[in-house]
Amino acid sequence: MSRMHNPAHPGEVLREYLPENLTVGEAAARLGVTRQALSALLNGRAGVSADMARRLARALNTSAEMWLTMQSAYDLYQAEKRPLPRVRPILKKASAAS
Repeated sequence: MSRMHNPAHPGEVLREYLPENLTVGEAAARLGVTRQALSALLNGRAGVSADMARRLARALNTSAEMWLTMQSAYDLYQAEKRPLPRVRPILKKASAAS
């Protein structure tokens, strides 16, 4: 499976969805969240939770899955840039005879 190269943070994509003349405060009020929470998302300091994904989906006529998939892709890409500590197998590999 091929992964997206350096996927955008969902907040960056969200900026594209919001009208230019809409303030962060007004957008937050329409979403039913605090201005601080929306600002943190828009500036990449917070991620999209399941609750926020549902709010965005309803307000922007998108799907919650879209926002959560985007968040997961971003998180995995960021995690893969860091070294993984030593991990030992839990399950034995299946043998060819099985």
